[in-house]
Amino acid sequence: MSHLKEIKISDNAPRKVGIVESDQRNQSRKVAIHYLVKHPKYGKYVRRRSVLQVHDENNESKIGDQVEVAECRPISKTKSWILTQVLVKAHDQ
Repeated sequence: MSHLKEIKISDNAPRKVGIVESDQRNQSRKVAIHYLVKHPKYGKYVRRRSVLQVHDENNESKIGDQVEVAECRPISKTKSWILTQVLVKAHDQ
């Protein structure tokens, strides 16, 4: 897949921080973004999450790692995000 080397990430591309949930596929990761939303009627904060399919060119992230991802052009049907860096490595168990 030599065309993936040409992926350019702009400086103002949206970036998010999340936790790697799955690393079973080659060069692909499932990253969960956890956040809180205030309930419109009751005012209580509710936990939500978004799951992103992320391209990891060098397979450098593992399950439990905290990573930063950036939005890029569509790589496949579900992947539109690319791994920029691993922030915190998970402890090996």
